[in-house]
Amino acid sequence: MREFIVEADGGSRGNPGPAGYGSVVIDAATGETLAERAEYIGVATNNVAEYRGLVAGLEAARDLDATARVRVRMDSKLVVEQMSGRWKIKHPDMKPLAARAAGVLPASQVTYEWIPRERNKHADRLANEAMDAGRRGEAWSPSASTAELDARAARAAAPEPTGPPGDAAAGAAKARAALKETRAESPHQGRGELRDRPAASGTRPTASGGTPASGGEAAIPAAGKADDDERAARNVASERTTTPAAGWSAPPDMGAPATFVLLRHGETPLTPQKRFSGSGGSDPSLSDVGREQAERVAAALAARGTIQAIVASPLARTRQTAGVVAARLGLDVVVEDGLRETDFGAWEGLTFGEVRERHPDDLDAWLASPEAEPTGGGESFAVTAHRMAATRDKLIASYAGRTVLLVTHVTPIKTLVRLALGAPPESLFRMELSAASLSAVAYYADGNASVRLFNDTSHLR
Repeated sequence: MREFIVEADGGSRGNPGPAGYGSVVIDAATGETLAERAEYIGVATNNVAEYRGLVAGLEAARDLDATARVRVRMDSKLVVEQMSGRWKIKHPDMKPLAARAAGVLPASQVTYEWIPRERNKHADRLANEAMDAGRRGEAWSPSASTAELDARAARAAAPEPTGPPGDAAAGAAKARAALKETRAESPHQGRGELRDRPAASGTRPTASGGTPASGGEAAIPAAGKADDDERAARNVASERTTTPAAGWSAPPDMGAPATFVLLRHGETPLTPQKRFSGSGGSDPSLSDVGREQAERVAAALAARGTIQAIVASPLARTRQTAGVVAARLGLDVVVEDGLRETDFGAWEGLTFGEVRERHPDDLDAWLASPEAEPTGGGESFAVTAHRMAATRDKLIASYAGRTVLLVTHVTPIKTLVRLALGAPPESLFRMELSAASLSAVAYYADGNASVRLFNDTSHLR
């Protein structure tokens, strides 16, 4: 089953005022933009524009593949919570739009996720383009749009991590700082629109906003979207239709998830030399160190006592690692070809530096695009992602509600984690995954996933 990401946004320069929406459909496996939609809708509120963007994005996804799973990501807390069924919809302008959005695809295929405004730049720029076109008396033109290029440039200009690869502490600190900044800022700098402001003390604003301010063009200061969402949360706190589950647990009616414990194989002679070692090379066996690592991880998994089945890549190093664990746990090993490592073509057995010397242009292309193949017709990360998404779906169906050990490789594990997080393809280069490390992802019946562990090597110390 294909999987799409729909990012949608809407804005109003005046609230109500001249309004427009933007939405984009992205291939979850490759990060490729598949469709863009944008439209100037006349005078409307922010919330109406946001719902219109959601409907357009869902319809574009349906037109591409009506059977695909869709992850909707928006920076409107109100729309996400209402469409998720956690907040009631009382405003008359919202009800028909929410019903229209709910009717585009079966509810079982669609999930909703709130994201910070800074992660919704593509849809935000499309909405701005639509409003600008409307001000000129024109319709938004896909051929004239630079929204995707602008969003890519903004991501490329983001500051690089200051810590080592996989420095979770540094990343978390930056995330907290970004959230604090978003909540504290008053001007809506990304769109230059006038967001609805909190009503005067003692006055409850409506779902579509409080008393509109006058004016409403790009130069007018505006309240931030974080203020919008904070106020919306206060307004509907008493209107919850369900009680949220405590902590990080899933709602009880979804049953136990399929949990994949992801084990990277132990070291081979190529591992400490940091050589490319995919499915198209010499297929090395475990080294003595690798066999010791397999014994240690087997002991750790036996102590936990949670593994119910073992599935392994067909390559020698993974089958050997899985065999050691299976012997300790008293389980059989099922071989799954979809778990094999990426084929690195002519780069097999070479170090990164050697590839840089021999094939600099191919390496640059490979680092820049998930569609690029290694020299000699290897496998692109986009192809690997499609393979892993299909393998994931197959294994979820086969092991629903069970905890399964998948013994596989660096790229398959990073790809499963990336897909679970909805992260872009370039995130593969920003994860560190050690030999014989353990990671874990849980997959729920509603299509959501939860990363529970990543690169745990405590059993090797």
